Amino acid sequence: MIEFAPALVPLLVTLPLLGAAIALIAGRHRRTQVVVSVITLTLVCAIAAVLLYVVDAGDAPIAVSVGGWPIPFGIVLYVDRLAALLVVVSSIVLLAVLLFSVGQGAADGDDETPVSIFHPSYLILGAGIFNAFIAGDLFNLYVGFEILLVASYVLITLGSTESRIRTGVVYIVVSLVSSILFLAAIAMIYGALGTVNMVQIAERMGELPQETQLVLHLMLLLAFSIKAAVFPLSFWLPDSYPTAPAPVTAVFAGLLTKVGVYAIIRTETQLFLDNDVNQLLLWVALATMIVGVLGAVAQAELKRILSFTLVSHIGYMIFGLAIATPAAIGATIYYMVHHIVVQTTLFLAVGLVERRAGSTSILRVKGLMKAAPVIAVLYFIPAINLGGLPPFSGFIGKFALFDAAAAVGTPIMIVLMVAGILTSLLTLYALMRAWNLSFWREEDDSAETEARIEYLGDAPAARTQTERRVIPKIMTASTTGMVAITLALTIFAGPLYDICTRIGEALLQPVTLTQLEEDVR
Repeated sequence: MIEFAPALVPLLVTLPLLGAAIALIAGRHRRTQVVVSVITLTLVCAIAAVLLYVVDAGDAPIAVSVGGWPIPFGIVLYVDRLAALLVVVSSIVLLAVLLFSVGQGAADGDDETPVSIFHPSYLILGAGIFNAFIAGDLFNLYVGFEILLVASYVLITLGSTESRIRTGVVYIVVSLVSSILFLAAIAMIYGALGTVNMVQIAERMGELPQETQLVLHLMLLLAFSIKAAVFPLSFWLPDSYPTAPAPVTAVFAGLLTKVGVYAIIRTETQLFLDNDVNQLLLWVALATMIVGVLGAVAQAELKRILSFTLVSHIGYMIFGLAIATPAAIGATIYYMVHHIVVQTTLFLAVGLVERRAGSTSILRVKGLMKAAPVIAVLYFIPAINLGGLPPFSGFIGKFALFDAAAAVGTPIMIVLMVAGILTSLLTLYALMRAWNLSFWREEDDSAETEARIEYLGDAPAARTQTERRVIPKIMTASTTGMVAITLALTIFAGPLYDICTRIGEALLQPVTLTQLEEDVR
């Protein structure tokens, strides 16, 4: 198996690009595009699973020099446990959301997800995400970001409504600023070190003065923090994501910010081990958690509530990364996997709420417990999971983070632990308040309840009330499947956490150029 594994690595990117080309040629042939997209993502998931098994069992990453060029002159695709695990999770999420969108498109026609545009853009988005995860040099990482961002520009404006175009422009401008910063940082690193290969950068970085390292370090962090929606660079997210079609919002919320977090992880654990800014990251994590969750509490619209909780929970990942111990890095990876799955699931469930009730405003939606009990369950399970109730994966991940912080035991760690507990409680409050108002509240139960939530009257409103629409079975089935995966993260937490622990230990062990050349197969 090890002998043919390197040949599988380029397929993680080439298969989605080839599938996108076929889907584009297929044009308006809906069934052909659906079949091509499903087969492509299924193959990528299977290949990533094989690669994860190979690199974990062999305890050595796989590096592929594209085109046979010697390292570090050629493009190197690098698959370690972290990259393989994230590709597996991402492909599963992309496949589930694709099935959700297929049901939506079959019911609504091309109004929400124009088939001729959606499938090629969606597969290109996947190719960009996978390329970013397996990039072995900074410029290829930049290329991965640009591929997924170009596709996301198309997906976020699907339907061409006024609100989507307006928020899409903001998203594009912010993303371009981030890309310019990233590209400038790459140019400066190449000018200073003569390479963009990550392993070679790590080896040579010590030759630079600490002040120069700090400038390069902060430039990369600034660029990646915009992409990851780290406070105060998260201002664009709550207004951009909620306006997109439900499947697009779900995949953006689950994956795009995590690509930014992944880039920060590589930066902190591989490129700048001797020039840490962990104290700064701890304060940034604190602000991200608190500001994000306070924003969620102040919202009256389900998608905006979830968008703000998305921001706040990025803070947990930055917190774990800043602790900078193997246990903390492992807990961060586990929490990252948990959040990708759970956040995507919640946005899919809200998509079902919107179709059933015609709105996502918790001030308008009532009585769904009786009218749609299945949707109530599909929302409730991931909601309490995100809130961190035991024994779910959200609790496991947060407990592991707090345990790693307690082992360090400094005052700032105690402050972050308290903030993390508070954020978890407020997340649970915001999500359960939404569940009570939207599902438990009866149609005639209005006067007393609305008096208690009068303070939400000035909150940003949901988009205009739409007609209630039929929910195809495939949309419910794909959401149910994602809920099952969230439960699997708890049931199989032991084996998954063991892998994440091994990832944490490996990331803090510098890889040399000699080792990289030996890993090329």
